[in-house]
Amino acid sequence: EDQVVNGHDEKENNPFAEYMWMENEEDFDRQVEEELQEQEFLDRCFQEMLEEEDQDWFIPSRDLPQGMGQLQQQLNGLSVGDGHSSEDILSKSNLNPDAKEFVPGVKY
Repeated sequence: EDQVVNGHDEKENNPFAEYMWMENEEDFDRQVEEELQEQEFLDRCFQEMLEEEDQDWFIPSRDLPQGMGQLQQQLNGLSVGDGHSSEDILSKSNLNPDAKEFVPGVKY
């Protein structure tokens, strides 16, 4: 049978082991404070990085003047080739349909 003294087993080396951190409480507090400051610094850096990234992106609602929204809606309503058939365009063209295809950097 284990004998219990003051609520602790006799075999237990130090009944106050779980409270030993309090012996160096100032060091413990300083360490926790440094960790909190480091986390705060990292959060600020991360936020600045996100703000810089946002400045690089083009956001129409933010970067265009107010009247541009209407113009953008009008442009979205347009379609290519309105009212003209492709035969019309080809008959008026002065391009040579038998010409070789242009490839940059290649000499013919």
